[in-house]
Amino acid sequence: MTALMQAPTATGVAASTGEQEFITFYLGDLLLGIDIHQVQEINRNVDMTPVPHAPQAVRGVINLRGEVVLVVDLREVLGLPKSALTRSNRNVIVKNGGEQIGLLVDRVADVVRANTDDLDPMPENLRGIDQRFFKAVYKLELGLLVILDVNVTLASICNES
Repeated sequence: MTALMQAPTATGVAASTGEQEFITFYLGDLLLGIDIHQVQEINRNVDMTPVPHAPQAVRGVINLRGEVVLVVDLREVLGLPKSALTRSNRNVIVKNGGEQIGLLVDRVADVVRANTDDLDPMPENLRGIDQRFFKAVYKLELGLLVILDVNVTLASICNES
């Protein structure tokens, strides 16, 4: 593991107050991250039951230890092309408004520890991307990590008509 990709501490809290840890995952070639404190677990169960008349981004529901968990297709929310489910797909389970919600991703990557001073705002001149879904960008040795704003992303599903 490189210095940027270190395992989380036992408590999941970064060693320094100026650091933040992100669970990272891919949608195609796009590397995204979510604050580690928002993630409940990463789950392999992609055997979803469809929900009739649900918003387009809702892929279905899963049974997670007796609790029904809504699964949102992040590809759909972010306007990326749909893809078939594979063995690499995972549900990143986050807590939002007292509920567990699954974010369907192509594959999980690693935990990245970043100094908060090194997080850059999204470039304002990007066209074709709805920037409200993203909090920041972090420069890695071999590319960029885009930090997802989970609250805005999930709120967009609720506001979908």
